[in-house]
Amino acid sequence: MNSSATPAPHRPILELPDELISQIAAGEVVERPASVVRELVDNALDAGARQVTVRLLAGGVRLILVEDDGAGIAAAELGMALRRHATSKIASLKDLESVGTMGFRGEALAAINSIADMSLLSRSAEASDGHAWQLDGRTGELRPAARAQGTTVEVRELFYATPARRKFLKTDATELAHCIEAVRRHALVRPDVGFAIWHEGKLVEQWRACIDTLQGDDSFAALNQRLADVLGEEFVAQSVAVSYESSARRENGQPAVRVWGRAGIPDAARSRADQQFAYVNGRFVRDKVLTHAARSAYEDVLHGHRQPVYALYVEMDPARVDVNVHPTKIEVRFRDSREVHQAVRHAAENALAAPRSQGADGHPGSSGISGISGDPADGNTAFGAPGQPAPQEFLSNAQRAARGLGWAQPGMDFSGRQQARVNDFEAMWPAREAGGLAGAADPSAPAWNPPAGMLAGAAPSTGAAEAASLPPGDWPLGRALAQLQGIYILAENVRGLVIVDMHAAHERIVYERLKTQLTDAMIASQPLLIPATFAATPQEIATAQSSLEALQTLGLEITAFSPKTLAVRAVPTSLAQSDAVELARSVLAELAQHDASTVIQRAQNELLSTMACHGAVRANRKLTLDEMNGLLRQMEATERSDQCNHGRPTWRQISVRELDGLFLRGR
Repeated sequence: MNSSATPAPHRPILELPDELISQIAAGEVVERPASVVRELVDNALDAGARQVTVRLLAGGVRLILVEDDGAGIAAAELGMALRRHATSKIASLKDLESVGTMGFRGEALAAINSIADMSLLSRSAEASDGHAWQLDGRTGELRPAARAQGTTVEVRELFYATPARRKFLKTDATELAHCIEAVRRHALVRPDVGFAIWHEGKLVEQWRACIDTLQGDDSFAALNQRLADVLGEEFVAQSVAVSYESSARRENGQPAVRVWGRAGIPDAARSRADQQFAYVNGRFVRDKVLTHAARSAYEDVLHGHRQPVYALYVEMDPARVDVNVHPTKIEVRFRDSREVHQAVRHAAENALAAPRSQGADGHPGSSGISGISGDPADGNTAFGAPGQPAPQEFLSNAQRAARGLGWAQPGMDFSGRQQARVNDFEAMWPAREAGGLAGAADPSAPAWNPPAGMLAGAAPSTGAAEAASLPPGDWPLGRALAQLQGIYILAENVRGLVIVDMHAAHERIVYERLKTQLTDAMIASQPLLIPATFAATPQEIATAQSSLEALQTLGLEITAFSPKTLAVRAVPTSLAQSDAVELARSVLAELAQHDASTVIQRAQNELLSTMACHGAVRANRKLTLDEMNGLLRQMEATERSDQCNHGRPTWRQISVRELDGLFLRGR
């Protein structure tokens, strides 16, 4: 039996007809009804619309009608609007390299018209006869009609010309959900525009324009209101405000990269990544650089494989981002991805750094965290009532730097009794940290246990009786009452009962101090008696040669053994028993995709986290009230103290109302 393939018959090279070209383009642009909705809403926003209404039948398969109150299209240009690659948004290569509009390709309307019945109804502001004009996409007939200024695009029987594509659509309910999601993504970035979605004659979603709050800094209030309207009040309550500007500047004096929005607190993390919204210059995107940067900001505070929630908006020079890399315009490419990655990561990290215990309304509760409001000026959690800035003594280091106040050092001028307690607790840190480092550096050394009195936070002259007499409102985490099972600290504040996991809380305190002390330090390495060799890809060899310094900082020595082989000659001391080849491959893969400093910092943090776990106070250690109060004060002054190094919460608040409910009081 002859198994050779039969050669294909020769076919001449022919130019495809325009209709087939448009249908091929439609296959790239139009995946489902939601794709049409996205393209038409893009055009409406580019036209300056302040109200966009979407009407659907059968999930958008039978009808998609999008109407707006934008600038409209002149009657003489309606026919041109349906031609392929006809647009008013770009006219030269220079325009294409710095696109500032949502749409720009000029192929969406032509592609949609090739697979559906479409008509355009529009009236421009310059219409001299005062009439709107309607264009039939099938026949090209233009006739007068009645309409206020703006445009209505009607798309009927989607995929009627390509019935095979229609078979791949899901149920009407599923397609409707995708259409709503497409409009939601626009609504989240344009609080100044109102959106309404109708399905089968019923209003299913509506978000009113936040017009009255768009003056100056109130634009943050408008964004918060829109986020609450679209994602729910809980999203805003369980998130912190993000505001960051890179130090580099453009020629016009504007920051090279600006990031703002809201980042969800760790307790708000979800099992799915369904509430992660990232925008670049107003365009919703799915980008690996942004996703990795946001996730990196949560590494120290997120538990397990939970997914953070956020709505982050990146603004940068349009010439430094290429939006013309995907037909659906959902992917972008950055000229300097490292610059964007660092900006997004630092923005989210700074916002998450401030302990929420410092806020009067921001508190971990029994079922999450509520009442958190943002301070746009600081880009962090607001401390107290909305709009009220944080007291300087409660500012995190990130906030102090933003306000030009300098780095918070041990012994800085806190007010009143807090300084007395913190001073004594700070004075005991060097000995404790030295012990923690020594115990962690030598795996055979016994775990360090603080000597009696080491955790005392009160001044020597302040006894337990005086500490117990302090009013609970003096401290965000309250005053210590007792210790439960040698594991938890019970404290009282103005809201009710605070429960603290003392080991988890102290572990975070030790960890943050170690990170500050060991910044830019090299990880100790151990040479291998016999180098571990492995067959490497060209990319791995190139990464190893270009990242020698980064690998050395990580405690790794990887050199070329042959043109196609790498040799691992040294590994970090703490990982001497691990698989050297697997370790080398994973590190090289990280270095190939991400900035070397990010990889180094992650590796250092993992090592310091292990050290901090050994150096933290153990369970079943009996603490005095002074020691408990000292630990609470340190939590209030330590960044990210709401979660331990492994992402678990360190404290919980139970309000008096919740306690009353447990005992049926007032019923």
